Amino acid sequence: MRINDQCLPCLVNHAIKIAKLCGLKERDELYREVFHNLSTIDLSKTNPEIIGQNYQIIKRYVGLNDLYKELKSQYNQMFLNKLPEYDRKINSFEDAVKYAIVANIIDFNPIHEDVERQVQHYFSSVDQLELTINHVEYLISDIMNSKSILYLGDNCGEICFDKLLIQRIKQLNPKCKVYFGVRGEAVVNDNTVEDAHQVGMKEVADVISNGDCSLGTVLERTSKEFQKVFDTADFVIAKGQANYESLSERNKKIYFLLMTKCKVIADDIGVLTHSLICMKK
Repeated sequence: MRINDQCLPCLVNHAIKIAKLCGLKERDELYREVFHNLSTIDLSKTNPEIIGQNYQIIKRYVGLNDLYKELKSQYNQMFLNKLPEYDRKINSFEDAVKYAIVANIIDFNPIHEDVERQVQHYFSSVDQLELTINHVEYLISDIMNSKSILYLGDNCGEICFDKLLIQRIKQLNPKCKVYFGVRGEAVVNDNTVEDAHQVGMKEVADVISNGDCSLGTVLERTSKEFQKVFDTADFVIAKGQANYESLSERNKKIYFLLMTKCKVIADDIGVLTHSLICMKK
């Protein structure tokens, strides 16, 4: 889906938030370059691609490649430590799907200010939550009849629950090959190869970088190797809003697993904000 005009304030706020987070004192030139980039963007592109462009500008000014590196590692380790506890609470495949979706609340984009409080709230009530769109039975059927699946991850911390879900996928179909796709470069708190290594993702899936710095999966910008895996996989599981934004119009069997954290995405899907979605495209 192309960028919505309601996304434009978020693009600006993102630059401001990171500049403050990194303690950048000389911000005027950064803001001028970000504003210049926004003035020349192709409004037919997706929001994740434009965020990726802005993030590259910000990284250059700050002088760091991964601005959220310590915070990402902290959230990965925090949920790794609790993973056995959550694993015991998962009594069905649908439970594993629901936990993986609830973990999508871990997001450091500008509209999500109090991440720790939101995480505590949703994980304390996960057993009372229901999927607003529930295509889990279709997902199970497709898993049982597939030879390969591409699972596109999203955020730090959340990746731990992706691992739990992939374990359940392998239990349903041990012969199915699962690829776990990560971003090619650091962008906000999205997963990279380093995050996958930290949580031991290679124990359950083949980790593959998409070779790009966009927030979602902008196929035209990804590597040839990644595109081949995307094209040949029987279907794709795509986590998070950015993957929905960049892939919702693709001619491919895709299951979108996400929490609708902003009104733009919720309206496009036709649900309320903070809905839990397991939707077959």
